[in-house]
Amino acid sequence: MDNAVNIERLDVTTDVAVPNTREPRRYVPTLALANFGILLALLTPVLVSLTLKVQSLVGTEAAAGPLSLILSLGALCAMIANPIVGRLSDRTAGRWGMRRPWLIGGAVVGVLGLAVVALAHTVLLVAIGWCIAQIAWNAALASLNATLPDQVPAERRGVPSGIVGMSTPLGILVGSVLVNFFPGDFGRLVIPGIIALVLVTTFALLLTDRRLTRRPKRLGIKEILTAFVFNPRKNPDFGWVWLTKFLFMFGYVGVQSFMPLYLLQNFKVDPATVATTILVANLCLIGATVVTSFLGGFISDKLGRRKPLLLLSGLIAAAGLIVLAFAPDLGTVYVAQVIIGLGSGTFLAVDLALASQVLPSAADSAKDLGVLNIASALPQSLAPALAVPVMALGSAIGLGGYSAWYVFGAIVAVLSGVLVFRVKSVR
Repeated sequence: MDNAVNIERLDVTTDVAVPNTREPRRYVPTLALANFGILLALLTPVLVSLTLKVQSLVGTEAAAGPLSLILSLGALCAMIANPIVGRLSDRTAGRWGMRRPWLIGGAVVGVLGLAVVALAHTVLLVAIGWCIAQIAWNAALASLNATLPDQVPAERRGVPSGIVGMSTPLGILVGSVLVNFFPGDFGRLVIPGIIALVLVTTFALLLTDRRLTRRPKRLGIKEILTAFVFNPRKNPDFGWVWLTKFLFMFGYVGVQSFMPLYLLQNFKVDPATVATTILVANLCLIGATVVTSFLGGFISDKLGRRKPLLLLSGLIAAAGLIVLAFAPDLGTVYVAQVIIGLGSGTFLAVDLALASQVLPSAADSAKDLGVLNIASALPQSLAPALAVPVMALGSAIGLGGYSAWYVFGAIVAVLSGVLVFRVKSVR
């Protein structure tokens, strides 16, 4: 047994006990691998595998509509699952602990959901399988995130938060490469899930999990529905952190959503080579993100400050978006992606650490972190809808549609960095 930590067994009505000095030695590396695995299982289908599956069923010309519907339903399921499963995890009593059953159970069901997608012969079955996968993997993710305040002292959460932040770009990169080794749907969809299952199960079995001393009262419909809400007046710091995350992710998602069309229209990139151009741009973004994700978390812990780094992340990302908005050539686009990556990595390094220090309730940490995850998912739905009027306005004033959109994203990124200083309880 690891002698670096002693997690107390507490009742759900008490505060979360965390180590006095430091987390278990094995916690951070296994957390990083588990988080990477979950994002590999979730992002690989979004990036490539689902598109190829739907195309094989309905053809290239008719694929856009069904694919958009499937992705939207999956995103909705993810937003619903995160806080609900988080609340259930916070109240799970038993010899296996609070988080472990949801981690392993979510991973097992997640693989089964991906298998349904791979073997489906209709669009309906693809949608059902993808919704199952989204619910299950997000159940595991909600429980995984909740282990941070369970296991790590507040002043040491920057490095784990930064490592978790690295998982998203690495999941994108490895998923993009992995699918090239598997010609069939089953390999492209299920193999990433199996990798995630192994990594998540390893983390869960090695975890010194929290345990409740007595079984909590049964949840009613009201308690389940209130998993989606919090009182910003009663918990203003958490409200400002939620808004900060929403605004930053709004600008970040907007960049990726319209990059292919931006390249095709403004730079006359050949449609046959646009995928390669995007891959190069993503490599620039991901490389910079990975570097600052780790360094940002380390620096944040050393300084004992979170907010200045979040302001810096907004300013850096905004600078990259401005460069992107007025880029004269592809070389400048790549430079802009590097700058944006430096900003996003800094944000991802500190975001989770800050959020874990302003949770409304220590007993509901998984639920509250699930609510915070909505701030990441919601921009994926809202950004494309808002882009249309912003681009139309940009064209009308002679700025250009995509340039206006990226300038708007820069303003939002700066606003995210400024508003974080409304948080009072954390430096």
